[in-house]
Amino acid sequence: MMKHERHVLVSLAHPDDETFGCGGTIALYTKAGVPVTYICATRGEMGRNMGRPVAATRESLPAIREVELLDAMRILGVQDTRLLGIWDKLVEFQDPEHLAGRIKAIIEELNPSLVITFHPEFGGHPDHCAIGRATIRAVELLPADRRPVIHVKAPRAPKSLGTPEYHDISSVVEVKDQAVKAHASQSGPMSVYWEKRYQEASPEEKAEIDRGRKREGFWVYPVE
Repeated sequence: MMKHERHVLVSLAHPDDETFGCGGTIALYTKAGVPVTYICATRGEMGRNMGRPVAATRESLPAIREVELLDAMRILGVQDTRLLGIWDKLVEFQDPEHLAGRIKAIIEELNPSLVITFHPEFGGHPDHCAIGRATIRAVELLPADRRPVIHVKAPRAPKSLGTPEYHDISSVVEVKDQAVKAHASQSGPMSVYWEKRYQEASPEEKAEIDRGRKREGFWVYPVE
């Protein structure tokens, strides 16, 4: 299935969105020889984590997160990363048609067969939803015969959205783990929380956490 894609375009909001949400899927595609391009709307300037111990200031954080992102992309096998330069937490305030036009130009350049983005309503963060809306709008602006398939991440998915399609990432889970560690300013503080949660979990909960680590879910988003 992975080898059938011509080119995969991932369009998300922040450095680390790509790795935490779909790093295993990205690694599967690049492992299969499918080129992957990542559009990252921001450099995560307003992220609350500064590392543990603290290793950044508000002024230095953007450059640090950009370096972390490029390192994570190298680990996942992504050779083409596009930074849109939008200020963190302001994606939702961009002119939606202008932003869609920027993404449409990249889609026309690359001609991907698959686009991965956030659900426009259930992305779990205003920036996530905004980049999802703009990306879907960009696809809608294309002629019907040139539109790629859209898969969306929906961290706040209601039951009405149904069951996602899961990708088994067990063969590349260690690659994803390495990419997560590359986002040290974000994953460092989080790893402390997750390790504590895992240690305190029941055997059944640990089994569920282990299953979750080895799969990533997506919904197909229809474009009229």
